[in-house]
Amino acid sequence: MAKKVVATLKSGKGNNFTKVIKMVKSGKSGSYSFKEEIVHNDHIKDFLSK
Repeated sequence: MAKKVVATLKSGKGNNFTKVIKMVKSGKSGSYSFKEEIVHNDHIKDFLSK
């Protein structure tokens, strides 16, 4: 099933999107968590600067 998703994202309008993974530090415990999102290529810097 994953092959279909990858093939769909690589062709057509899927080329304009990127999966971004950001590491976020928790305030109380000091541990880190990961935030994943599929973002349009024009908005990657906005997502990472939040």
